[in-house]
Amino acid sequence: MAAEPPRGARRPLPRTVRGKVAAAAALAMALLLAAGGIWLYIVLRSNLLDNTTGRTELAARKVAAQVDAGTARELLLPPDGGVDLVMVLDERGRVTAASQETAAPEELAGFRPPEGQDSASRTLNDQGRHEVAVVVRAQLPGGPASYVYGMTVLSDVDDATAAIAWALLASAPPLIALAAAIAWAGTGLALRPVTSIRTELAEVSSSELDRRVPDPGGADEIALLARTVNATLDRLEQAHVRQREFVADASHELRNPIAAVRSRLEIALAAPDSASVRAALDDTERLQRIAADLLLLARLDAHPQPLAEPVDLALLAAEDTARRRGARVPVELLADAPVPVRGDPAQLERMLANLVDNAVRHARTAVRVRAAREGPDAVLAVSDDGPGVPASDRSRIFERFVRLDTARARESGGTGLGLAIAREIARAHGGELSAGAGPGATFTVRLPGRF
Repeated sequence: MAAEPPRGARRPLPRTVRGKVAAAAALAMALLLAAGGIWLYIVLRSNLLDNTTGRTELAARKVAAQVDAGTARELLLPPDGGVDLVMVLDERGRVTAASQETAAPEELAGFRPPEGQDSASRTLNDQGRHEVAVVVRAQLPGGPASYVYGMTVLSDVDDATAAIAWALLASAPPLIALAAAIAWAGTGLALRPVTSIRTELAEVSSSELDRRVPDPGGADEIALLARTVNATLDRLEQAHVRQREFVADASHELRNPIAAVRSRLEIALAAPDSASVRAALDDTERLQRIAADLLLLARLDAHPQPLAEPVDLALLAAEDTARRRGARVPVELLADAPVPVRGDPAQLERMLANLVDNAVRHARTAVRVRAAREGPDAVLAVSDDGPGVPASDRSRIFERFVRLDTARARESGGTGLGLAIAREIARAHGGELSAGAGPGATFTVRLPGRF
């Protein structure tokens, strides 16, 4: 016994775009044909019925004119125009003249023109046979009023409207199928570039990020989709290249201190002395700093939502400056008012420390830290009087493990990640870090102020 579908289960709808468009076109055509067919049927039947009623009334008026003139006979001539019966009834409903011998139909009892009118019409249903009946008031000279009735069977009207209805019903399925087929073919032609895009995307892998989907040209949605996909692939490829370079640089940066630690420990084992142990400890600390910076960058790359605590940049700068008293170069603070922002105090403190560390490392005689309000922004600028940053390197300086003065940076303990970390912290707080021109180098952070 075949398994019955679960109750309430629906028939599956078309899943493809072509199927959905074809189904929508078929439904639209069906609704259009239904509405058009009903309208055509009603209009055609109304026109045919009006025409038949007019012919019947004309035949009745001809007889009424004879009655008015007193020339009507008991047996009237057969009416023309397809009218089936004409009869004259007196006020009591007795037949006084007719085009054929017949009794007055019961349906005509009490059927009279309304007051103020000399004629009226109605449709009768005699055992499934439709007829139109028209009554015209006539007046014998000096005598009582009479009523002339004309009757026509609506077989021609019924046959014509039935033929139209069957023709519409017979033509509906092929027209609906034709609309669905045209929609299917047209959608398939329009979606052909999408198939090419999907096929090409399926071939993209981590080792072949240089592949691009075909651009069909033009300015339609599919062309824009192809360009958007290619732009996304460009960004993915660039991110993948940066990731590979970062891994290579990180491996290189970690290999050197690890090798140094091993060498120091081997020397210490061969000839133990405090200098070798101290050097090994220094290398271990540098390795620890690199690992900590890499971990912080990984967390920042994950784009976590930073804390939104009130922070005063001027106060942060004052505390950092106070900790640096007695440094190789003096650090001067320029801040005469609070500069409030919202963010993670620890991250903002780390950002400031990285910028000042970098400035101290390259300064000749002095470092200046400025915290101020500029319009809606909170600005933190760190300047030094060192060699500065060439214009060609002002964007590259924020890349990871980039050192413009490699030997000097390593000697001073730099990991090559400080500026990269500072920029990521600024961006995480809705701001930006930039390098400026001038005597020496100036790094400026702009954050949304909370004034």
